[in-house]
Amino acid sequence: MPDRKFLQEFPLYRKFKLAFFIPNRLDEIDKPPIKMFCDNCKTDQTFAMTNEYFNEYFSRGYSNIPSHGKIVRAEYTCLHCKEFNRTFFIQIDKNLNWIMKVGQFPAWTIAGNPQIETLLGQHKEYLKRGLICESQGFGIGAFAYYRRIVEEVIDKLLDLIPRLLSGSELAQFKDALDKTKTTHVTSEKIELVKDLLPQILRPNNTNPLKLLHEALSEGLHAQSEEECLESAGAVRETLVFLANQIAASSEASDTYLESVQVLLERKQKRVVEPKKASE
Repeated sequence: MPDRKFLQEFPLYRKFKLAFFIPNRLDEIDKPPIKMFCDNCKTDQTFAMTNEYFNEYFSRGYSNIPSHGKIVRAEYTCLHCKEFNRTFFIQIDKNLNWIMKVGQFPAWTIAGNPQIETLLGQHKEYLKRGLICESQGFGIGAFAYYRRIVEEVIDKLLDLIPRLLSGSELAQFKDALDKTKTTHVTSEKIELVKDLLPQILRPNNTNPLKLLHEALSEGLHAQSEEECLESAGAVRETLVFLANQIAASSEASDTYLESVQVLLERKQKRVVEPKKASE
């Protein structure tokens, strides 16, 4: 606590719930290095924390300040140029169950994922609006935009998956895919195919389409602002994973087929040339 994912990727006002308790004292809390964009270097660089969490509460020479309910500052400096800084203000739960960013400078980056934007096409503005809502802690708004994204791209996303299948798995998926064309309800489309994903899209036997299905099925009106914020982040990250995996797997498959074609052409050439020589 905190970890790289929290500092690098989490927006403001979203609780980062921990599976373990935060240390009772500020001087015992970790100061992990992070990798983020440096405005001076114009590239991603490693940043190191240069201050102590207890500095704001330093009194009479003591550093063993209790962590409960504190808001601390984490100052990070680029290790390459040693000039550009990133500052985070972090609130610690009074029961030490979660942490939350309540301030960040430079501001949390509103940048879309290229793979998702390719999938979205003319609808990619929804992603930016959802990210803006996330950055300001508007969970219901962010969830609404990401739900709209899923509704807009689900057909295109499902149409890409057969490229990763073969044999009976491909036939079974195509059969289910045909059935998805008979409904306009996104959750029904996902329900039809969610158990037919290739293993490459199911890390540690988790099912991203099933997670999307459950998140969308809960609906906007059944969740609080905070719950919607958590669901919105999960929906966005699941979409990013699917888009990246499908794109990477498809590219690898295309590269493999091109390589095989080159080898076959060379083999054919070697067979033809000896025949010409013998004539």
